[in-house]
Amino acid sequence: MRASRLLSLLLLLQARGRMTATELAEELEVSVRTVYRDVEALSAAGVPVYADRGPTGGYQLLDGYRTRLTGLTAEEASSLFLAALPGPAAELGLADLAANAELKVLAALPPEPRSHASRVRERFLLDVPGWYRASDDVPHLSAVADAVWEQRPLRMTYRRWGPREVERVIHPYGLVLKGGSWYLVAAPPDGDPRTYRVARILTLEALPGAFQRPEGFDLEAFWRQYAKEFRERMYTAEAVVRLAPGMDDLLAYTMGADVVAAALAAAGEPDAEGWRTLTLPVESLTHARWLLLRLGAAVEVLEPPELRALMAEAVAELGELYG
Repeated sequence: MRASRLLSLLLLLQARGRMTATELAEELEVSVRTVYRDVEALSAAGVPVYADRGPTGGYQLLDGYRTRLTGLTAEEASSLFLAALPGPAAELGLADLAANAELKVLAALPPEPRSHASRVRERFLLDVPGWYRASDDVPHLSAVADAVWEQRPLRMTYRRWGPREVERVIHPYGLVLKGGSWYLVAAPPDGDPRTYRVARILTLEALPGAFQRPEGFDLEAFWRQYAKEFRERMYTAEAVVRLAPGMDDLLAYTMGADVVAAALAAAGEPDAEGWRTLTLPVESLTHARWLLLRLGAAVEVLEPPELRALMAEAVAELGELYG
């Protein structure tokens, strides 16, 4: 444990230049006193680390000194693609590995590229979950990831929509992070792949042996096709509406930017008052009613008659409620 910490301290100084004892302690999650001891140990081992006194001082390596201990382990290399996603990396149990891999890569870079990489990290952040929602609770994610990597079959109890619990034996092919939620792409031993939301896995057991991934299976291609088919299955009806001028953005926020963009592109010219007639795909008439009510009098349902009646019924109920 201490050897790993000493190496991390050395790589921090190599990657970032001068650092105070307090900054090192925060990065390494140890006390300042431990930093003092570790610096003394590095000096005793022949590493040219020295301290500058004063308010702008700190520890740094002798100019020109570079360690060759920057080789990535296999585990660190596999975690590199998550270095900019600390949340997902932690959920997968790879936070420390990703941090070590990033530090080693930075330490191995020449000064100018290293400085550029550090500026990118300081100025850009990817926050995966959408607004007004928390990430899923995924206690089995790390075990699922291990099974994906090792190609081990799994037995799980899964909560389907309903709710209804089912037991499945699956071969896990890959994991996808979408909108803050983790999805497992897996298949039964003699079936086609499908998706499972990892947060809905109630129990999980790794089975002995290993399975063979289908030759040529492309996780990205599968997910793109699945997402396309999911959108097509989701929209089961259409609504024809009149939209007031200036309400395009609110409608897009309410019903989805891609859906509204396509509807606007296919719409005709506005009428004399600036209203446009749009045809919108909707999941169901009931769902469309509650979405369109958010726009108040800025939208009028023209078709189908059933949805127009639902809107009138909701407005009447609101009028009775508020008097």
